[in-house]
Amino acid sequence: MTSNLDPDARTSYRLISVAARLVQRRQDDALAHLGLTRAAVIALEGLAGGPLNQEQLAEAIRVQSQTLGRVLLRLEGAGYITRTRQSADRRQFKVELTESGAAILEAARREEINAYPDDPSIGWKVLSEELAKFVSALPAGRSHEVVPFAPPEHRSARRPQDTRGSAFRGMDESGH
Repeated sequence: MTSNLDPDARTSYRLISVAARLVQRRQDDALAHLGLTRAAVIALEGLAGGPLNQEQLAEAIRVQSQTLGRVLLRLEGAGYITRTRQSADRRQFKVELTESGAAILEAARREEINAYPDDPSIGWKVLSEELAKFVSALPAGRSHEVVPFAPPEHRSARRPQDTRGSAFRGMDESGH
């Protein structure tokens, strides 16, 4: 079987994969002393705009609701979120950031910023635009675990489903 894929595209796919692994490793290292995982930060980010039920949050951050449930249990145990059973549908929980959850999210944002390369020669805006095009070009059915990610300076102004930027794998139980 032959491929019509441009050789530059193959190289780019590989670079994206390597870059994602390096970014994830740096984020893991930066968040470790806070006792957080990337998965936890993604969930906290999803709640930064206000309370959601678990299914809405899972959809917003593009992960499976069951996977998210395990992350939410840990966040609730740490006091970063509350989950309140909905009166209209007793199966649904309203998930909401606590004050300590908002504070730990801000600390995580600072740590993530410090984990990024500080190289003024990198065209972050161009990179972000190109990666957004790449993510948009991927067939929707390929992976439901791709999570949109915007640089920290854009996070507070946008809801997770509206962010544009690079992408990295979503959550598993360990946050990897």
